[in-house]
Amino acid sequence: MERARRHLARWYSIPLILAVWQVLTMTGVVSPRLVPDLRLVAQIFWEDLMNGELIHHGSYSLMRALAGYGLAVVVGTGLGLVMARSRLTRDFIEPIFLFGYPIPKIALFPVFAFVFGFGTPSKIAFVFLECLYPIVIATYFAFLQVPRVQIWAAQSMGAGQATVLWRVMIPSALPAVFSGLRIALPIAVVVVIITEMIGDTTGLGYYITFAAVSFRYPAVYAGIAAVAIIGFVLDRLFAVLRNRIIHWEGQRLALY
Repeated sequence: MERARRHLARWYSIPLILAVWQVLTMTGVVSPRLVPDLRLVAQIFWEDLMNGELIHHGSYSLMRALAGYGLAVVVGTGLGLVMARSRLTRDFIEPIFLFGYPIPKIALFPVFAFVFGFGTPSKIAFVFLECLYPIVIATYFAFLQVPRVQIWAAQSMGAGQATVLWRVMIPSALPAVFSGLRIALPIAVVVVIITEMIGDTTGLGYYITFAAVSFRYPAVYAGIAAVAIIGFVLDRLFAVLRNRIIHWEGQRLALY
């Protein structure tokens, strides 16, 4: 009962919103084009799930998002670490990232489409660029904020640079680095859906756009629900991974 109460206290807003949604639909206060009947949305979702359409488009979106995100994690964490450790690299790269961070990267989509085409490579490259910024910035400041006292203490006991890096700096910076990685993960999903809406014939972004122009509004919300489920599952899996890696920290991400 206590566990059920905790789950209810944490997730009650979702069924509450759905209940309000259904009431608005049944009373006719809102147009069914704007807020279709949830039963019809669930029916379309189940039908397209069973016939493989959602799985087909969802697999493309998931693959593109994870590919771009994975590249951004590898490059971004390495670049952030190098910036924190090398003044020459920091002085060269930091102004580029700080000035370029607020620029909407979607403005560069024509350039990416020209270089990579409208297929999967352009989507992966775009996700990579969008995720790179928050990962680099989070990693950079995470390593800058490692307490100097810990580094000096390790050096005074004879630890070399490699030991200080692996045994002091990385464990101290990892919680903040993972915060940046968690912020970038939903960005990867959002970006891939947007780029699929602009130009593609596969992916959930295409599925939603095609349903909208076909006036199949319940299918639009079915596609949105699929995106939400993918994002939620990825975030929960990330929480499990983070808790396993940073096992020494007292504060853990909630998994329910």
